[in-house]
Amino acid sequence: MTEDLLATLKSDTLADRAYEAIREAITTGGLRSGEKVTERGLAAQLSVSPTPVREAIRRLEQDGLLVRRGPRTVMVSDIGDAALEDLAEVEVGLRGMVARFAARRATPEQLDGLDAILDDADDLLILIVQRKQSGQIPQRHLDQLLDTVQRFNDALEACAGNPVLTRLLEQARVFSRAERRARRLEVIAHDPTFALDRYSSHRALVRALRAGDAEGAESIVVADARGGISDLLHAPRSVDGDSAAT
Repeated sequence: MTEDLLATLKSDTLADRAYEAIREAITTGGLRSGEKVTERGLAAQLSVSPTPVREAIRRLEQDGLLVRRGPRTVMVSDIGDAALEDLAEVEVGLRGMVARFAARRATPEQLDGLDAILDDADDLLILIVQRKQSGQIPQRHLDQLLDTVQRFNDALEACAGNPVLTRLLEQARVFSRAERRARRLEVIAHDPTFALDRYSSHRALVRALRAGDAEGAESIVVADARGGISDLLHAPRSVDGDSAAT
């Protein structure tokens, strides 16, 4: 029984990794619209067996990112701008629901933890401003700030205490975590002020959570998420690794 459970856990973990890898390849253009893919081909590229890839493909079909044209024929869906905008609205709505649940369920200890993470972010932002004023490129501190903001988001989801909602949100994200981070860093290269103070609204969010104001918390998160996703969707992209002109 124990061996069966461990085998299932290992398989699930590999399926999750395969899902994330294939999803990122689709959203970043590594797999193009209309391109045919096979279980064996993807498994070979990911160095895993076909079983977790089969599960990943099933989930990606549910997400609408892959479409089955026959028993063994799967193609990358044609994801247009309208579809991305629709997906963005779904993600925004789910993130708002996370905030609403967090307002009902967050413990004082969890809320203190959120404030502590924002304190870390404040310290990093001060260092970033100082480095920029002295003519330096604070790449390490930028990376740390993005990591800190991600820690806040993860902690907020933990406050919601709703694993079903968390899973739905992961499936509905417009960008994978890696792609979101890459796009943010790319846009920051064009605009050094981009998103560095976006987390400032999180202080108001924590206050709303402490007050048990579910509607207020949801409103703050929805506005922040909608603005952030829109900025990344419409941001200029680099061409052939070079920064585009501003």
